[in-house]
Amino acid sequence: MKKTLLLLATAALCFTACRNAQPADSPVEKQQVNIDNGRFTPEVMWSLGVMSEYAVSPDGSQVLYALRYTDMQQNRNNTELYLMPVEGGEAQRLTTTAQSEFGPVWFDDNNIMFCRGNQILSMNITNKREKVVAECERGFEGFKVAPDHNSLVYISTIPVERPEHLDKLYAGLDKTTGRINEDLMYRHWDNWVDEIPQIFYVPLENGKAVMDKVVNIIDSTFECPMRPWGGTEQYNYSPDSKTIAYTCRKKTGYDYAHSTNSDIYLYDIASGETRNISDGIMGYDQNPVFSHDGSMIAWESMERDGYESDKLRLMVMDLATGTKTDLTESFDYGVSGISWSQDDKELAAVVMYRGTLEIFAFNRETKAIRQVSAGMHDVNGFQMNGDKIVATQVSIQYPATLYAYNINDDKSEGTKLSSFNDDVLSQVRMGKTEPYWIKTVDGKEMLTWLIYPYDYDSTKTYPALLFCEGGPQNIVSQFWSTRWNFEVMSGAGYFVIAPNRRGCPGFGMEWLEQISGDYGGLCMQDYMSATDYFANNFPQIDRERIGACGASFGGYSIYWLAGHNHDVKGYDGGRRFKAFLAHNGMFNFEQQYLETEEMWFDNWDLGGPYWDWNNPQIKKSYANSPHLFVDKWNTPICVIHSEFDFRIVASEGMAAYNAAQMRHIPSRYLYFPDETHWVLRPQNSLLWHRNFIDWFDQWLKK
Repeated sequence: MKKTLLLLATAALCFTACRNAQPADSPVEKQQVNIDNGRFTPEVMWSLGVMSEYAVSPDGSQVLYALRYTDMQQNRNNTELYLMPVEGGEAQRLTTTAQSEFGPVWFDDNNIMFCRGNQILSMNITNKREKVVAECERGFEGFKVAPDHNSLVYISTIPVERPEHLDKLYAGLDKTTGRINEDLMYRHWDNWVDEIPQIFYVPLENGKAVMDKVVNIIDSTFECPMRPWGGTEQYNYSPDSKTIAYTCRKKTGYDYAHSTNSDIYLYDIASGETRNISDGIMGYDQNPVFSHDGSMIAWESMERDGYESDKLRLMVMDLATGTKTDLTESFDYGVSGISWSQDDKELAAVVMYRGTLEIFAFNRETKAIRQVSAGMHDVNGFQMNGDKIVATQVSIQYPATLYAYNINDDKSEGTKLSSFNDDVLSQVRMGKTEPYWIKTVDGKEMLTWLIYPYDYDSTKTYPALLFCEGGPQNIVSQFWSTRWNFEVMSGAGYFVIAPNRRGCPGFGMEWLEQISGDYGGLCMQDYMSATDYFANNFPQIDRERIGACGASFGGYSIYWLAGHNHDVKGYDGGRRFKAFLAHNGMFNFEQQYLETEEMWFDNWDLGGPYWDWNNPQIKKSYANSPHLFVDKWNTPICVIHSEFDFRIVASEGMAAYNAAQMRHIPSRYLYFPDETHWVLRPQNSLLWHRNFIDWFDQWLKK
């Protein structure tokens, strides 16, 4: 343990020595990083630039993107805007401010617009002169400019007002912190619902927003876009700039907490009239996109209410006739990020497909489907300009990078465009990644990624970590993360076993849906099958030094595995795993059911409230609550939880840790009073990773 802490301290020292102190009121600059041993550490990970939003110029010649760097000493991030040729090459920096820029869009080929603070600004990319376009006291979360350049629609928030009969109780109490609620959905994911986002239309005159003519398109108590994921992709202008299509779940309180039924609405700018074009479709309908000729509209559509992981269908509607067509009717996978081809004959979208995220093309007339991209990567999103596609792409071995494709490509690996992290990544030796298809207990095939230690030597043995995915219906793909980063684990000297167990999308709907109502069933057997396969077939993996980790449903998986880690044949002491780490996991299902906020989730996955004991599904689901198996715990466990996680509240983690302590199980509790379902603050993240490595080193490297 002391050796591990010394190594971590040395890594931190080397990293700090390579950076220059920067004042808090100045931009965060990219630092010079020198890596002598090729090890990819948490410190190196946080030195990388993080690309977020990007936009292709109207003439298709340039790419505008936002790039963020971190000052670990000051515990802050800073995002600036950069411009590069669409073919790749050297990028030029457009902004240099201590405030972050975000939401970049092109106004025309020579002018861009973006958000900073509570303003929307424009900039001429030739002389870099800025002008204020709009200013709003509550700030902006993003915006889109009309095709005719005469208006824009922006996202801002409005306060949620207390009902009059409650508001009178607060008279004269301006310093009280008390909250009175009489309905559900008073908090969501990581925020108390004191304000809600809405979209606002404002005309432009001489390039400036006429703010005294702002129109609130929603003008109600409904969210638009939907929290917590929605942004500017949830609304779009029609090509003639006369109509705005938007996504909205027109529900509040109890109804909102129990339903995923959102719809697509068309707002006529001239008349102010709104109509629902997806009425009768009961699940999520979202992210509408007009065809180039304006005659059709496409969106992502789920069929069933209350099922947030239902298949996202590619729905197309003829606006003249109202006819709706599902282009994915015979396709067993969902879509996201829809875009029309220039001639409107095809639509492209990202598909979770057999372990990666790829671009697929869907022919509107023939319903033919073909794969455009393929490889050991994830295409997280893309933009089209004519036949050209500019995509953000990641893999287990590199963070978000710009790649180029063509709509006519056939399973292309793409062409790399951006290089802002190459100087750092060229100094590290990433652990290689291999895919394996493993037999499950019921004879099916399961894709499992194996990531090797960075210093792999086939004559040596290494400890291994089983990664348990959250969701529960999330794919284990070629993702890159600053929390669950497989290359950080590899750099710490571990094999990583990452199965796409039952419930992971990208392998057909049967595989995806099997997990609902069966949390302690085949998905847990899948974890055990993957672990046993590598323990039995890879002599370089020390079968007596295997740990397991995960967050959210993955955290639940750790708690469940901890209660079933005994009498396992072929392992010393009957324990398959010798150490556990659970982050923000569900521990007590009865407690969780009444503490979470999105009630549709537990109603679907568990079958409903625990008091409905006449329901066989309820009995089965709640019988797999991990707290019922604490008497079987026998393995060191580290518990991590955060106060502002309103999906799985902090008391779940505290209860699990306390249970381990009372059972005299070696245990550790890492608590963040200011984090959410994720760990986003730089120094908190670094502590998270150091704790992660130290904990497993203590128990798996003795």
